[in-house]
Amino acid sequence: MNINEAIVDCLVANSIDTLFGIPGKQSLPLNESIDERDDIEFVMARHETAVSHQAWGYAETSGKMAATVVIPGPGDMNAMNGLKNALNDCTPLLHIAVETEPEIRGGDGIHETPPDTYDNVVKENITVKTPQSTVAELQRGIDAALTAPMGPVRIGIPKNFLKMDTEVAEPGEIERQSFSDVPATKVEQAADLLADASAPVIIAGGGIRASGASDELRAVAERLEAPVVLTYKGKAVFPDDHDLAGGVLCGGTGTAQKELIADSDAALGVGTDLDAVTMQNWSIDVPDELVHVTLDADDIGTGYDPAVGIVADAAATLETLDGALSDRALASEGGPQRARETRDAIDARLTELREVTEAPLTSVSALEAIREGTPRDAVVAVDAGGFRLWTLLTFPTYDPRNYVNPGSWATMGSGLPSAIGAKKANPDQNVVALTGDGGLLMCIHELHTLAGEEIDVTVVVLNNSDYAIISEEASRSYRMDPGEYGWESAPVSYTTVADGLGIDTMRAETTDDVAATVTEAIESNGPTLVEIPTDPYEPQSSVLMNE
Repeated sequence: MNINEAIVDCLVANSIDTLFGIPGKQSLPLNESIDERDDIEFVMARHETAVSHQAWGYAETSGKMAATVVIPGPGDMNAMNGLKNALNDCTPLLHIAVETEPEIRGGDGIHETPPDTYDNVVKENITVKTPQSTVAELQRGIDAALTAPMGPVRIGIPKNFLKMDTEVAEPGEIERQSFSDVPATKVEQAADLLADASAPVIIAGGGIRASGASDELRAVAERLEAPVVLTYKGKAVFPDDHDLAGGVLCGGTGTAQKELIADSDAALGVGTDLDAVTMQNWSIDVPDELVHVTLDADDIGTGYDPAVGIVADAAATLETLDGALSDRALASEGGPQRARETRDAIDARLTELREVTEAPLTSVSALEAIREGTPRDAVVAVDAGGFRLWTLLTFPTYDPRNYVNPGSWATMGSGLPSAIGAKKANPDQNVVALTGDGGLLMCIHELHTLAGEEIDVTVVVLNNSDYAIISEEASRSYRMDPGEYGWESAPVSYTTVADGLGIDTMRAETTDDVAATVTEAIESNGPTLVEIPTDPYEPQSSVLMNE
């Protein structure tokens, strides 16, 4: 059969029903096969940088894998940013790169790039060598992406293979690696350690989302009465309105959360690698009595030496641990009070910023008003930048699949594309993209994708005409002026730009107007952009929260 048709058959058989990409002459045979079917959709972006972020947002908010397809060279390399983001976040996606023909490779054919260029931005990089092996290699890539710990897989398919009509090899069943069993002895040791702790704390990461372990996390936290502190990627895996919610570890983490962890006598780190970004280059004091549960063995002992290390699935481990704890007398007490005191200390630092109700708003007052106007069950996709740190600290979230932001890669320009992916994955939910103007300028072309593809996403942009987190550091630590990297002299009207790209627009300048306007925008039909002017000279969270 035609290889392009066999590729689509394989994708559909693996429940991949959405591809994000930009068509090129090299990919047209594949696009033709997609166009002739109604069980798979091709979403056309406006720049390949957005393509992998769209697939990442799709997977993060649905738990399902999406695919991307790009042309060789420039298209493939543009997508590398999002692939690395997905790799750091352990997010499964299949990246199909149409490759240079084997007989031309090495001769500087159009868009030719050595395939090993991409080795370090994906979990596995597969180059198809023969037409007959295309589907078998594609299936191998899908299985690798979905094997724990998950991640993006690139598969390079020579463009001349797509149009061939040949008998393709059929792969057999591949058993994907799973961690359904947990090391019983280690769990017993962990249970003994945590049961003896009078003031335990839990640090939970994105692995909770990946393994669907939020219920198990909550059960263990409640049994131990242990405050739960979340990582960048753990945001939303534990509800912010729970009595044991202890905030988020990020660049804006303040003294209250650091003291909550340092003053604990035992810690359970679960579903997290406790990486350098989250743990501020491992400067955050963590109790020596540390239980570390992760899927990657290399994470054990990196940064912190655990008393008990467990390489296993978060859900299975937490379930087994909860059972073991139920048979023990527990020494812990006062967890809700410790968590509440931490939250109160955070709130006290925010009082002055929260009281700004007129333009230009602070990020804190704007975000709290946005949250008021956003339904609890809406999916929220958040860009990187200084405002994201305020979002992590002050924007309550409640469901693990209803929130997405980049983790340690911290790439700007991901908010709007990931919202597009989220809407495609969750067509019946409201989807909101939260972005700063710096991040939006890096992907503003995707406003046209919203219009052209008729994707109903509400884009909320906090506009301070500045890379403010950089300007603040330049002014505070270097001999530069406040607003050094701003563009107040050349302000951008995002309502004007969005209107020109076919997007409905609104603007709000007070907290009351923000809440009402965001609600109206979400309830309207079709994509809408809401612009909110904010203060470029507001304190940055990393400074204010640590004063």
